[in-house]
Amino acid sequence: MNDEKDPQDDPAVGEELKGVPEELLEGGDEPVASSGGIGGDPERLREELEAAKQDVLYAKAETQNVRRRLEKERDDAKTYGATGFARDILSVADNLARALEAIPDSMREDEATKALVAGLEATGRELEKVFGQHGISRIAAVGLPLDPNQHQAMLEVPTEEAEPGTIVQEMQAGYMIRDRLLRAAMVGVAKKPD
Repeated sequence: MNDEKDPQDDPAVGEELKGVPEELLEGGDEPVASSGGIGGDPERLREELEAAKQDVLYAKAETQNVRRRLEKERDDAKTYGATGFARDILSVADNLARALEAIPDSMREDEATKALVAGLEATGRELEKVFGQHGISRIAAVGLPLDPNQHQAMLEVPTEEAEPGTIVQEMQAGYMIRDRLLRAAMVGVAKKPD
């Protein structure tokens, strides 16, 4: 005598099995007919295998693309990670350059302030050296044609001495960090006099 209940007699199990084909419910140990199981059509199986191979190839290609993209992002972060800090420190460099330009010749020659001036100039040189070590370079401007990728024209200067479109004045230095623009140079551009 078998005391086990048929699982299909349980209402909860019956609800779960609703919609399952009868051949799968009865005789679960028997092989599935060739219509859709393991013993199916060899041509269909080859097609499915080829489709699976293609899916694997696409997945591998996508994985390589993701890896390359992540490596590029990592390299860019390493190369350009200091961009925000570099932009901020440019205002310090600008202020130091303005301070050096404002020192009159009398202070440069006075023994009491000569050491102070020499210290400020040494600080300016050191700042330029550090910029160079980190790939930050000043953009050339005066005497060159306006390049909208590197220069920002702030005003037009009427002059006969330069070709129209040539930079004749630099109000604020521009800088590059490696091959990217860090800050555009603010410039005055020559135009024909009226």
